[in-house]
Amino acid sequence: MTTPPALLIAGHGTRDDAGAEAFRDFVRELGRRHPELPVAGGFIELSPPPLGEAVTELVERGVRRFAAVPLMLVSAGHAKGDIPAALAREKERHPGISYTYGRPLGPHPALLNVLERRLDEVLGGAARTPAARADVTVLLVGRGSTDPDANAEVFKAARLLWEGRGYAGVETAFVSLAAPDVPSGLDRCVALGAKKIVVLPYFLFTGILPDRVRQQTDTWAAAHPGTEVLSADVIGPEPELLDLVMERYREAVGGDLRMNCDSCVYRIALPGFEDKVGLPQQPHFHPDDEGHDHGHGHGHHHHGGHSHSHAH
Repeated sequence: MTTPPALLIAGHGTRDDAGAEAFRDFVRELGRRHPELPVAGGFIELSPPPLGEAVTELVERGVRRFAAVPLMLVSAGHAKGDIPAALAREKERHPGISYTYGRPLGPHPALLNVLERRLDEVLGGAARTPAARADVTVLLVGRGSTDPDANAEVFKAARLLWEGRGYAGVETAFVSLAAPDVPSGLDRCVALGAKKIVVLPYFLFTGILPDRVRQQTDTWAAAHPGTEVLSADVIGPEPELLDLVMERYREAVGGDLRMNCDSCVYRIALPGFEDKVGLPQQPHFHPDDEGHDHGHGHGHHHHGGHSHSHAH
């Protein structure tokens, strides 16, 4: 019987200890649920263990084939460039290994259900009635990116969350690098007539940026006492998330990789981003996670006949 490829989970990284530990717990839980698979996980930046250490751990366990799944909601710089570049380096460091690379989690229906649950939790038992939901405007807040395609994926998640669930509306904001920011997003909700707003962080785990979303929400709410504003929790290590990672693993192993290249700035000339077409991919860091004095090596990523680059 052929041994299935190992599962390597690639995380973003955070300076928040609780957020980093939530990721490590998540990787351990995946391993417990799937004893038939070697499972390891590491971060691109900011927190231990680094991705390379996770690869070394798998190699030391005798692994020669693995599938890497980015534990990320949208396909931004890390998923498009940093992880493939890191994996290419690991292949040079460990001759004889091979890997396939899965796609980010995306606005999967299972995660939309978790987001709906987070809204129900903060709104209380009446939240499921159409009349109650008709008074609720949701502000979905993503990480934010310099990549318009990644930002557009957050808007797609917001639209899918709105469809069929009966909320007054689902607006979108970002905590860094992209407009509208959280206060502007809340202003927009009010301009559209919102009386009750729930700010919903589009993040997997706790961390500096989700904390910042809540802080900015509280500051805005204090200055606007006439508007009811509530803060929902992050997605968290829910069973749906564990199952979705395995779905992405099976896609990667089976070769069913439906990467979105239609609106990628490194392939298509989008207005204002024409200079990015065809640029080679270089790993980058996210300037809003604090403490970015660390360096990154350089690598190239090519898929579907085009290159990606994410220089800021």
